[in-house]
Amino acid sequence: MQNRRHWMKLAMAAISAGFIGLGTLPQPAAAAEKVTVFAAASLKDALDAANAAWAKESGKEAVVSYAASGALAKQIENAAPADVFISADLNWMDYVAGKKLIKDDTRSNLLGNRLVLVAAKDKAKPVDIKQGFDLAGLIGDGKLAMGEPKSVPAGKYGQAALDKLGIWKSVEPKAAFAESVRAALALVSRGEVPYGIVYQTDAAADKGVAIVGTFPADSHPPIIYPVALLAESKNADAAAYLDFLKSDKAAPFFTAQGFTILK
Repeated sequence: MQNRRHWMKLAMAAISAGFIGLGTLPQPAAAAEKVTVFAAASLKDALDAANAAWAKESGKEAVVSYAASGALAKQIENAAPADVFISADLNWMDYVAGKKLIKDDTRSNLLGNRLVLVAAKDKAKPVDIKQGFDLAGLIGDGKLAMGEPKSVPAGKYGQAALDKLGIWKSVEPKAAFAESVRAALALVSRGEVPYGIVYQTDAAADKGVAIVGTFPADSHPPIIYPVALLAESKNADAAAYLDFLKSDKAAPFFTAQGFTILK
């Protein structure tokens, strides 16, 4: 009986030792965390191309949520998890900065853009955009697609330009406000409205539209895309990703779509 108990104790000890040994075996390495980016909708084509190049170079991946800058800023304010924010205007970056939601020392102005009037490609005719031009008459019984000025930077710039040119009051009743500049672009491309106000980079990304006029640069605030790391980001790759976006390696992907590089 004593021998049996002795062997049982030895067996239990062996089993315990086995479990302890298994517990000390090397664990599989955790999968690399993807860099999460919140970016203005107008960046999609250029940023997708830049991200593909970064993935090829670094072996890391960036995933992007594209939307109007205002919508993204509100998501960040409501603690949506992200590492990088690229806004289509300074005000929305200022908004999240004012809430202490970015790492201030990482903020910089990345890109510039131009504001244009577009029409469906098969109906496009040049328009002379100048003080007091009859855009309302040009639109006729149709609608003018543009971003919602309260949340979409392209819409804000568009309203500012039309106001400066003295025609906002006549055009406002004909405005079809969209949730993002790309949504406004789609309305024109699909032929649902005759004209739209978008960035020149959006026009370059859609073969269904053509630029019929460019708004004077002094008719609206400068179009600047600031970028920054978010304060809550713990992703070790986010800083390297941001450096890549600001590098000469990424610049061609942005200039190919019509952006200007700000340094």
